[in-house]
Amino acid sequence: MGQRYRVRAMKCQLLVASFFVMVLGVSVTILTIITYYGKHFTVISEVSLETNLYRRTFLHRGVFFAGICLSILLIVAALLSVVATVRELESAMAAVFFCFGVVFCASVKATYWSITNSIVAEDAMMDVYDIVYEDVRSNSSNTRRQELHTIHKTFLCCGKKPPFGEASRIEKEMCQSEAVGTEKDCLEEIQNFLKKHMTFVSVLMTITIFFMAVLLELLRY
Repeated sequence: MGQRYRVRAMKCQLLVASFFVMVLGVSVTILTIITYYGKHFTVISEVSLETNLYRRTFLHRGVFFAGICLSILLIVAALLSVVATVRELESAMAAVFFCFGVVFCASVKATYWSITNSIVAEDAMMDVYDIVYEDVRSNSSNTRRQELHTIHKTFLCCGKKPPFGEASRIEKEMCQSEAVGTEKDCLEEIQNFLKKHMTFVSVLMTITIFFMAVLLELLRY
């Protein structure tokens, strides 16, 4: 009787944990889509530079495909875990253990990357803005002005803080003419936005690691 109760309790724990893993898979999918198609990222990646540092350094497409693969693996592993638990399939349990082990390693790697490389992506995005800003200041190209206007509108900012307190021509012309409604420094706004985004990524990956560790421990028994 006691053995049957423990088995039933373990099944319930696995089913509940599998449900949360499925939710995590959907969450990773949403976060990946936001990272790839979100306006704050696309406005930087679509800047027409010969050497777009953001596109090259942040690996826009690489992050997208890695996130999609991780989310698919999470959802498939969760569904397989539910089937194996309900039908008590030992061979399927072995496959589930392997999938969760792979997800655990991938999540650790993703968390480590988000912590150690966030400053690289941050610098790359700000470098793109600096290049566009300097191009507009030295050359009044309509394309560059439009790109700068789009960045200002997206991040709700305008220009950069002048080093000696005197606004440049861009701040005097564009910040007064644009309906941005703010005089926030664009470099600071880009930095703050990316920090918040990467913090959310780190938290989500940490939660994924926790659930993978719990499931792997349950599957050992």
